[in-house]
Amino acid sequence: MLRKLYDWVLRLAASRHAGLWLGVIAFAEASVFPVPPDVMLAPMVYARPERAWRLAFICTLGSLLGGLAGYAIGVFLQPLALSILTLFGHPEGLAEFQAAFGKWGIWVILIKGLTPIPFKLVTIASGLARFNLPMFIGAVIITRGLRFLIVAALFKKFGPTIQPIIERRLALVTLIVVAVVILGVLAAALIH
Repeated sequence: MLRKLYDWVLRLAASRHAGLWLGVIAFAEASVFPVPPDVMLAPMVYARPERAWRLAFICTLGSLLGGLAGYAIGVFLQPLALSILTLFGHPEGLAEFQAAFGKWGIWVILIKGLTPIPFKLVTIASGLARFNLPMFIGAVIITRGLRFLIVAALFKKFGPTIQPIIERRLALVTLIVVAVVILGVLAAALIH
């Protein structure tokens, strides 16, 4: 199954709809979807290294628009927002975010946007807390743009070296990625 999914992503990377799908996944991840767009960005950059910066931009734009959707969920759909935070292990999500923001300020958005912590938690909690919208937009652009540029740069430069390892050990690489995401979520829970 992993091999089929991996091969599908590589075929998608070469298609004329690659950017659209990448933007859709980035949008969804920042508002409701649990899978980070990096899992599509990395193989897409490997397949088309000349498009690395364009793909990173598409991811950033999709993540910003999805972040605004998550923010809107927090502002206008508070019961749904609280349910989503509870579903992802943060039943006191609003109080946690407000306490973290009170302690670290905008660094909460900047740091969490770079980590494997589901970004929707930050965007929805920001809306619930009525975080300053222009500041939120700026932080999302900086943190998500930096994250996707780093992924694109790494796979543009080291893709040919990394590819054979990924292909030989696809299950192990997938397990490591999943473990990093889980550890990121657990670390976020322990911080609060």
